[in-house]
Amino acid sequence: MLHFDSDYMEGAHPAVMERLVKTNLESTPGYTEDSYCSQARDLIRKACTCPEAEVYFLVGGTQTNAIAVSAVLKPYEGVVAADTGHINQHEAGAIEATGHKVLGLPHTDGRLQADVLDRYMSGFLADESAGHMVCPGMVYISHPTEYGTLYSLSELRALSDVCRRYGLPLYMDGARLGYGLAAPDSDVNLEDIASLCDMFYIGGTKAGALFGEALVITAPVALRQMITHIKRQGALLAKGRLLGVQFGALFSDGLYLEISRHAIRMAGLLTDALKSKGYVFFTPPQTNQVFPVLDSGALVRLRQNATFSIWQRLDQSHVVARFVTSWATREEDVRELIALL
Repeated sequence: MLHFDSDYMEGAHPAVMERLVKTNLESTPGYTEDSYCSQARDLIRKACTCPEAEVYFLVGGTQTNAIAVSAVLKPYEGVVAADTGHINQHEAGAIEATGHKVLGLPHTDGRLQADVLDRYMSGFLADESAGHMVCPGMVYISHPTEYGTLYSLSELRALSDVCRRYGLPLYMDGARLGYGLAAPDSDVNLEDIASLCDMFYIGGTKAGALFGEALVITAPVALRQMITHIKRQGALLAKGRLLGVQFGALFSDGLYLEISRHAIRMAGLLTDALKSKGYVFFTPPQTNQVFPVLDSGALVRLRQNATFSIWQRLDQSHVVARFVTSWATREEDVRELIALL
């Protein structure tokens, strides 16, 4: 059986595993206060060209999103997101469980646009009943989006400008950030993200780590007592060095981008084959998530030999499928899937 369900199905990249094994019997301080976490923070700051950034290591994306959002917002505030955003659709109400509402807005292929946010904010501030409503307190985006699409640098700049005009911290979910950075048509890099976003996280779970995300907070929105906040929500790993060791490996010798590029190449092979066979796409393929439209016959045929997601049902005979490649996807598996198309 071929597996294209997600990009966290395998364990960890061999270089990550090698470092974990090598350091396994060392004794270090806990709670990410060890030298490995310190070294990983420095590597991330260097990669972002942001020496003043604060970096916190967490285990998973849902934890990171819930903590980042709840740490910023006041009790009466909510977080603005595309209505397709991960926090609004696929996190089981984790944000709402912290006491904050997700304020969903229309999207363009999963992307929140600056003009949409601007109209929403100007309308909210002009509303005489605004004092009785949930107040927008920050903005959430993901890069890549839930549809595998990317923000251009101009889109990100425009969104950042609107956020700063209204005093809204801009937070980027980077669960698949490596694949976004490695995409051939991307013009956004880590330095851009660090300068235009107030907070973002670099995903490890889906990009070569056993587990782990690195939350980066830039100086303008530096939050107090973040370790306390993380621990209060049960997210502070006692054996924190496991996170530092992994991110140290990923951010050494260009590994993070190297293995992300592999996933992009594998997705490109699949995309080219789908195009050549006449398949259409629900959204334009840009990263490691590919969303072709399948008819009932193709769906049945493929599901006999491969696992993947059904993203949306278009009508009685057509679905949007999602195929995801990863750092560990084998070319022979992609070619076998192509032969089934």
